[in-house]
Amino acid sequence: MSSASTEAGAHAQRAPALLARELTRRFTPKDRPVVTALDAVSLAAYHGELTALVGPDGAGKTTLLRLAAGLIAPDGGSLAVLGVDVARDPQQVQDRISYMPQRFGLYEDLSVLENLELYADLHGVSAEQRAQRYPALFEMTALGPFRTRLAGQLSGGMKQKLGLACTLVRQPELLLLDEPTVGVDPLSRRELWEIVQHLVDDQGLTVLMSTAYLDEAERCSRSIVLYQGTVLTQGPPAEVAGGSAGACFLATPPPGQSARSVQAQLLDRPDVVDAVPDGGRVRVVTRGAHGEAAAQPLRGLSAEPVAARYEDGFMQLLQQRVSRERTQPLTIARPLSADSGQLAVRVQRLVKRFGAFVAVDHINFEVRRGEIFGVLGPNGAGKTTTFRMLCGLLAPSGGELYVAGANVRTAPAAARQRLGYVAQKFSLYGPLTVLENLEFFASAYGLRGEAKRARIAWALQQFELGDRAAAVSAQLPGGYKQRLAMAAALLHEPEILFLDEPTSGTDPLARRVFWRRITGLAEQGVTIIITTHFMQEAEYCDHVAIMDGGRVLAQGSPAEIRRRGQSAATPDPRMEDAFIAIVEEARAAAGRDAQAVA
Repeated sequence: MSSASTEAGAHAQRAPALLARELTRRFTPKDRPVVTALDAVSLAAYHGELTALVGPDGAGKTTLLRLAAGLIAPDGGSLAVLGVDVARDPQQVQDRISYMPQRFGLYEDLSVLENLELYADLHGVSAEQRAQRYPALFEMTALGPFRTRLAGQLSGGMKQKLGLACTLVRQPELLLLDEPTVGVDPLSRRELWEIVQHLVDDQGLTVLMSTAYLDEAERCSRSIVLYQGTVLTQGPPAEVAGGSAGACFLATPPPGQSARSVQAQLLDRPDVVDAVPDGGRVRVVTRGAHGEAAAQPLRGLSAEPVAARYEDGFMQLLQQRVSRERTQPLTIARPLSADSGQLAVRVQRLVKRFGAFVAVDHINFEVRRGEIFGVLGPNGAGKTTTFRMLCGLLAPSGGELYVAGANVRTAPAAARQRLGYVAQKFSLYGPLTVLENLEFFASAYGLRGEAKRARIAWALQQFELGDRAAAVSAQLPGGYKQRLAMAAALLHEPEILFLDEPTSGTDPLARRVFWRRITGLAEQGVTIIITTHFMQEAEYCDHVAIMDGGRVLAQGSPAEIRRRGQSAATPDPRMEDAFIAIVEEARAAAGRDAQAVA
């Protein structure tokens, strides 16, 4: 019996918690064509299970969750939630479910406990229920010691846990989560995942969650893959992985070549579906063949077959729908010489204090021209503060930093002229169109006349923004906002590009495209310094530094960092394993030191 028929048999005896039949939802933006977010979609999620919604930007994931929460009404078809027609009686559904959107409404000037009390008041939770519920929530989220801390002073991961606690202040029958782990570090992501898994496994809660992390979808009971408002497939994650069985390989780069460069070459081959750096090698998914025939695209490389995983099958599935036109690497007008001996950034004993709080504590690192340098760390580690000092946006409290040969402490303006910066929230002007944003940033960088027109034309063409030039930037999907922010930062052709979590919240396809462009820039001599919470992306870097508590805990090549995570339990660690091991070891040592002092 196939896994599909097994699943159908298991579910045949019970009604689904959520059932959509020919569900349709359209939006009519001002002065733009009608957008069909969901196009006659039929799908189901079952009681007591964790179901993942995955798909690229614009697939319809958030729209489906908002429909299920009774926040918007469908234009066609039907949607039953907990046996109730949500369009006819949204209040009855809302009384029985909880919904945590991507931007959960915490009140930052209220404490942790005050936020919980507010949501308990809104949901009519009695004093007796609170007395029973709060201790469990504080234990589950480990927020007990922080109940009097203002929500605005929490780290990103702690805010997400507080948001989850607020949605659970009453006991829902169905929990809807819209990308709850986006923007948090691997430690916080693991903690959040353990909480959700506990709710399902031990309390029998039904959870439907959208996620940008495909390893999370792989651990769910069921996944639903959406693409442009349609369902590509739904069922056990193993079925998605099975779509690429026999077509997955690990290829070893030839001597003198990096995994990043080999990956870029493989992506240009029409018979390669996907390629990503993986532990110093390249994980490759080939197209439509199995066995020896599947390995043909890897001729000339040493490659071994590996078991398919969910992400491989997901990319195989999407590439059947996505245009085969390949994203070309960025070309710049004046390629820079990537002299490996020339320093682009030098940081020595860098310190930043905010009153008594030390955000950056005597850190040191160097970055050479043409390198991709990754700065990793938990939320609140000091990464963004370091970036803002390097860009001359924040004055350091001590130490030295040189960027492109300029002393940032004494000549910040000279340094800023030679660098570009993409902030976490992209720093775009939401009410302005794509073209108006580019014109504004070009003028801010001192571009005028023909030079300005030429650079804007370059940006529209290179980042494939021409058909969105008149679109208001606030209404762009996340992947397009990322493209526009990158284009704006590169208008003045900087020597160094700072990217602060640029792929947060973007889908796997958008991340592949992003790194293809970044690799092309580095090959032309542009120095890239990037922070990311996607640990797999660290494999694209030449060197990596891991920060926590304002200090650099470890730095080296990705291979050297991975070796720091080796143990009897994980003899072949992934970057995420090494990251967690390094941070937890440092925190344990700090705890022992604090106890010794006490």
